[in-house]
Amino acid sequence: MKITANEVSKNRVELTIEVPEEVFEESLQKAYKVVVKKVNIPGFRKGKAPRAILERMYGREILMEEALQDAVPKAFQQALEEVKDQYTAVSDPEYDMVQMEKDKPLIFKAVFDTKPEVKLGQYKGLEVEKLSTEVTEEEIDAEIEKMQQRYAKLIVIEDEPAVEHDVLTIDFVGKIDGETFEGGIGENYPLELGSHTFIPGFEEQLIGVKVGEVKDVTVKFPSDYHAEDLAGKEAVFTVTVKEIKRKELVPLDDEFAKDVSEFATMQELRQDTANKLKEKAEKKAELDLRENVVKKVVENAELEIPESMIKNRTVQMINDFAYRLSMQGITLEKYLELTNSNIEDLMKQYRPQAEALVKADLVLEQIAKVENIKATTADVDEEIKKTADKYQQEPEKLREVLEKEGQIASIEFGIMLDKTVDFIIEQAKVN
Repeated sequence: MKITANEVSKNRVELTIEVPEEVFEESLQKAYKVVVKKVNIPGFRKGKAPRAILERMYGREILMEEALQDAVPKAFQQALEEVKDQYTAVSDPEYDMVQMEKDKPLIFKAVFDTKPEVKLGQYKGLEVEKLSTEVTEEEIDAEIEKMQQRYAKLIVIEDEPAVEHDVLTIDFVGKIDGETFEGGIGENYPLELGSHTFIPGFEEQLIGVKVGEVKDVTVKFPSDYHAEDLAGKEAVFTVTVKEIKRKELVPLDDEFAKDVSEFATMQELRQDTANKLKEKAEKKAELDLRENVVKKVVENAELEIPESMIKNRTVQMINDFAYRLSMQGITLEKYLELTNSNIEDLMKQYRPQAEALVKADLVLEQIAKVENIKATTADVDEEIKKTADKYQQEPEKLREVLEKEGQIASIEFGIMLDKTVDFIIEQAKVN
């Protein structure tokens, strides 16, 4: 097989591929065995007519489409293997047939995007800051107070005006320009004042209302509101207050600790709360540090990403989002309907993040190549075991599934990226 490469533009290559007659003949013979079963030829049982008879009646063209579907992708993959030291395809090829004559080689062109060259900048000795993981008494107090709020008793208030954190039961009718709108009507709706679950400005206007009171609340929908037909518009809600409940906080003593936890004293509960806040702070600091070093090495590098790579990653992210929705029993189509949006809106929404992720992967991959950072067999075994334990599966059975689905290479890639970030942090000056 002969291959000629031509760089048609930045990160875009055209391969001219010549497939020998005898190799293409194998694909034609395969095509014959498929096509002969689909046509009726007088004098022969279906599927039994000789190839020469078939071609005489219908012409060699009847086999070409089937043969090309077999020969072209196969030849393209072989060609990619031969030029892998120069080019890595990152998009599906666009084919153009050049020669398909009998007793002559099959010649076609394949144009595709290639992985871009990455010119690394500084990635060693970076100066970065790590967030403090110190936990203050004020933070512990705030966490304990959240528990106190969660376990508070709700007492019905009859004559007093509503204050922040009261839970109101309301009916409401919303109108824009005097007309009701979808989603603007509710009955027996529980609303905690200060929870910020309603449109900004709505809850604040209900502070001071009493049971039985009817009040008009005027608000403006945010300009980025998910329902485009409401975004930026002013609405008036007629609100009827049906009930007010106030939280009655229990004392923060040892009895409280026993009621809300496995601890016998408030001191033990506070210490456990401090430990959990510390662990949370350490995880946040580590994640923040990793994000910052990746951001810096990407900013220091030079590369031009083919649009196809960004589009592919965007589609992948939307597919992942659709999968997460399906776990909640919602289809992507239903989500788009509920949010009054379309797939193009999602593509625009995810594109910046997709571009950043593609850049980061390419830069980290290049650093790994320069520094000879790889995922070892032990690394992969450990990752599979970790995943198997999480989902209560046998590691070997999970490995079989992953190998069957071709996921091992993806796991190796992820491990390599993580190890590369570890390497950059080890080389950095962390303040």
